[in-house]
This record gives sequence, structure tokens and C-alpha cells, in this order.
Amino acid sequence: MSWESLNEIEIYCKENGCEFWQAILTGDVRENETTEEASRKKMAAAWEAMLSASEDYNPENFSASGLVGDDGEKMRAHAESGRGLLGGFAGEVMTEALKMGECNACMKRIVAAPTAGACGVLPSVLIPLSRRGVSEGDILNAMYVAAGIGQVIAERAYIAGASGGCQAEIGTAAAMTAGALVYIKGGSTDMIVNSVAMALKNMMGLVCDPVAGLVEVPCVKRNVAGAMTALSSADMALAGITSRIPADEVIDAMKEVGDKMHPDFKETARGGVANTKTGIRLKEEILGVKM
Repeated sequence: MSWESLNEIEIYCKENGCEFWQAILTGDVRENETTEEASRKKMAAAWEAMLSASEDYNPENFSASGLVGDDGEKMRAHAESGRGLLGGFAGEVMTEALKMGECNACMKRIVAAPTAGACGVLPSVLIPLSRRGVSEGDILNAMYVAAGIGQVIAERAYIAGASGGCQAEIGTAAAMTAGALVYIKGGSTDMIVNSVAMALKNMMGLVCDPVAGLVEVPCVKRNVAGAMTALSSADMALAGITSRIPADEVIDAMKEVGDKMHPDFKETARGGVANTKTGIRLKEEILGVKM
């Protein structure tokens, strides 16, 4: 079934005495006329692809533009040095977010979650959690939670930067990840939904301004920002903090902002950092054109 709102999922969970992830799995089985086993097998394949992208990361590989390459390794070394302001789990999250974004820029195999440009946010928290003993079963359940959140946002608003700015890509990824985190930490369906609202509000208005039209600068580092937003939003929700604006209304507000956003700020590379002196110079160097 196709979910039109998070509130609809909440009601379904209450009426059927199930968890958020179970509602999404049931919906997938019905809509795609498949089995639970086949659905979970497909989700497990996506999880394995995330793990492989992380394991196969090579800091010596740079994108064709030369703009993206070894920041994941730099972040890993910094986090492990003990000099980081955050360190620990947060340091690992930042490292994985950079690694995944760089893999995308280097044309390696990644999982769009929900898009290629936002591919680093969800795995950046799931991979460190798996290293800390979270079972594959719980990881897959969390991915169903994330998938359900992303599907509702896609239904009510956008998940593409070309349609609604980076708020639609990194913002959605942060919301999906926040919900996944809340599930893994034992939060309720209500907490999951509140984490979505807070994550989206904190990313609202973010423009899509890729330098030279490439999903590299500032995209890769924004995956880190999205992951940090997910962490803080999940923790707030788990603390019992609620969003004064319901999540579905926040999604609708994000759509309104995207609709009113000038085209220059929606993946056209004509505004924001793409239109700075350095952004223009890099475009000329990379594309070999005089602006």
C-alpha cells in the first residue's frame, strides 16, 4: 500500500498493534504482491551494498573532477586521534558519511537513500551501530522505517534537489535516518514521527547548488550535516521532546518552500556556492568552458 501520511501509519500501527517497520513491510508485500521473505531479502541486499561501499572505500580514489577523494580518511584519522570535538560514535558517523558521498562521486556502487546525493546519511549511522552489536534484523527493520518515511515525503513533497532544493534530498535523508535511529534505540512510533518533524524543520530551506553541476561540492559534506541533524533529532525525540508542528504539516511546509524556491537554487548550478567566484572558476577548469 502507498502511505499518504505519517499519521496514517501511526493510526495503522495503533489499530493493528504493530510497530512502524511492520506496517511498512506489510505495505510493501501488498503493493508489490510479494512475500515478506522476498521483501526482506531485497532490503538485505541494499544493506550489503552499503557495507560493501564502506569496506571498499579507497582514499586514493578521486572523482574525475578532482574535487572529492580522501576526506573520509582524513576524518577517520582525526576521529581516532582523540583530538576531535565529538569523537566516538559521532566521529565514526562523520567518517562514514564522507566515505559514502565520496564513493558516489567516484562512481562506485552506493545505495540511493533516498537519492545518490544523499547516499551517505543513513548508512553513516547504521554501519557504526552494526559494529556496536546491533543485529542485522534490527538494521533491516530500521531501514523499513526509513523507507516508509521517505515514501511519505516523496508522496507529499519531494526527494529530489531539482524539484525542491537540497532540503528535499539531505533533509529527507536526515528525517529517514532520525526515524531509523529512534527505532533502534527503542523509541515509540510517536517518537519516530516527532524525530522526522524536527529533522525536516532543521534542514528546511536548504538550497541545491552543486559546483559545476556535479554532486560533489557542497553535497558530500552536507551528508555529514544531515547525519548530525539526524542524531540530534533522534535524541530529542527519545528524550520526550515533541515537535509543535505535526510531521505531515512540516512535510507540506517543506513542499511550499520548494515550490517557492527560485530555480537557480534547485540543482541548476546557477546560484549559491556554485555561483561564487571560486565556484565559477572551478566550473571553467573542470568543464573547460569560459563563463
